[in-house]
Amino acid sequence: MRLGLAGIAISILLGLLCAVAQYFKIPVLRQIVAVYIEISRNTPLLVQLFFIFYGLPKIGIQTDAVICGIIGLAFLGGSYMAEAFRSGLEAIPPIQTETALSLGMSKWQTMRYVVLPQALSVSVPGFMANIIFLLKETSVFSAISLMDLMFTAKDLMGLYHKTTECLFLLVVFYLLILLPVSLLGSLLERRLRHAGFGS
Repeated sequence: MRLGLAGIAISILLGLLCAVAQYFKIPVLRQIVAVYIEISRNTPLLVQLFFIFYGLPKIGIQTDAVICGIIGLAFLGGSYMAEAFRSGLEAIPPIQTETALSLGMSKWQTMRYVVLPQALSVSVPGFMANIIFLLKETSVFSAISLMDLMFTAKDLMGLYHKTTECLFLLVVFYLLILLPVSLLGSLLERRLRHAGFGS
C-alpha cells in the first residue's frame, strides 16, 4: 500500500508537469511528453516492471524491487494523470486567461490563481479513477517478488491449499482499500460541482 501511494504521488506530479508542458506547447518538450504518454499508456505495467527490474541491470542500472515498483507505477500513472490534467486545462475558456493577462497578471500567476484551480476541479473524476486504477495495478508487483496482497494470497494458498477462501479474502481486502477512495472521490466531485466548479 505504501509503495502504491508513493508511486501515485510521483505520478500526480509527473502528470501535472507533462500536462503543463502540453498546455503551453513548449517546443521539443511537448513532443517528448507525447512520445512518453503513448509508450506508457500502450504497454502493460507488468512489461514495464520487467524492463526496469530485469532489463536495466543489463546496461549497468541496478534497482531493487521496491524502487522498481515505485518507478513502474509512477511511469504508468504519470501518463494517465497527464491526460486527466490536460483535459481539465483545455476545459477552461481562453477568455479567462486573456482577461487575467490583460489585468497585469503574469503567465505564472494566471496559471496558479486562475487556470489551475479550475482545471484541477474539472479533472477530479478522471483523477480519482486513475488513482483507483493504479491501486489495482499494484497486484502485479508480486511478479517482481514484492510483498503485496496478491503475493500474500498466493503464499497462503500454497501453505493451506484453501484457494477459494484466500481469493475471497483478497477481494474483501481490495474492496476495503478501494471503496473508501471511490466514495471520497464521489464526495469531492459533488462538493466541487455544488460550489460551481466543473459544471
